[in-house]
Amino acid sequence: MGTPDYAGVILENLFKQKDIDVVAVFTQPDKPVGRKQILTPPYVKKMVIDKGFDTQIFQPLNLKDKNTTDTIKELKPDFIVVAAYGQILPRSVLEIAPCINLHASLLPKYRGASPIQAAILNKEEFSGVTAMLMGEGLDTGDMLGYYYVEIEKSMMVEELFEKLSKTASVLSVDVLREFENINPIKQFDCDSTYAKKIKKVDGEVDFDDADELYTKYKAYTPWPGIFLKNGLKLKKISVLSDKGVSKPGEIIAIEERSVMVSCKKGAIKIERVQPNSKKEMNAKEYIIGKRLRVGDTFF
Repeated sequence: MGTPDYAGVILENLFKQKDIDVVAVFTQPDKPVGRKQILTPPYVKKMVIDKGFDTQIFQPLNLKDKNTTDTIKELKPDFIVVAAYGQILPRSVLEIAPCINLHASLLPKYRGASPIQAAILNKEEFSGVTAMLMGEGLDTGDMLGYYYVEIEKSMMVEELFEKLSKTASVLSVDVLREFENINPIKQFDCDSTYAKKIKKVDGEVDFDDADELYTKYKAYTPWPGIFLKNGLKLKKISVLSDKGVSKPGEIIAIEERSVMVSCKKGAIKIERVQPNSKKEMNAKEYIIGKRLRVGDTFF
């Protein structure tokens, strides 16, 4: 049971194992996407079809539906592997077979919807994947195993996402094979933290702290991206300095294709921007169009 590319990487590795039979795949229904609202299948469904994997695909609107529960029972699964499915499994499904969730954090840290972004935002040195037995709580089940992943200082969320996906694909196979020999470990709720669902508004930034701005850039690119109050998207940036106190937003230097901007603390280099309803461009082109110079406020 899974929906996005994180789940797809795990599923593809399960298909490759000769001793594992994927009897069915459950994923979210197709959804309209884009301005033309074209009905689009989720990543997992598209991957299964494109690669020609031989299995049944189900896309129920609600797992609580009795017909859906009966369908899963008829499949007689030994295990149900879950990764970023997007629906809460009801008790009726949890009782059919051991449900193993591959959560992209070192539980009990960062339970919830955005553990990968949370690890970057909080400047963690390590993240990882935890395999756990699912219960009715949110990411509170007993742990079956976990693998660590190092987070490099310059690592963007997509790079960490890819690294954790591959790690989860290996862990899922190891846990399935060794399931009978594993003694589950309970989570310590007192050590738990929660990673909330990310909203568009979370991407709004200002020129207060260069290091914090860059951290948001790493965590929120490509979605929701980072943008100023006027809607200008900062598409490619780096930190010039994380020290010094200056006037927030002041243009302090202009290079061939980029602009240096001071923050209240530190300074950043802006290479690419995207104004509202316009194409992405280099930062120097943008300030020329705005007739901005050194000493002006970048907006």
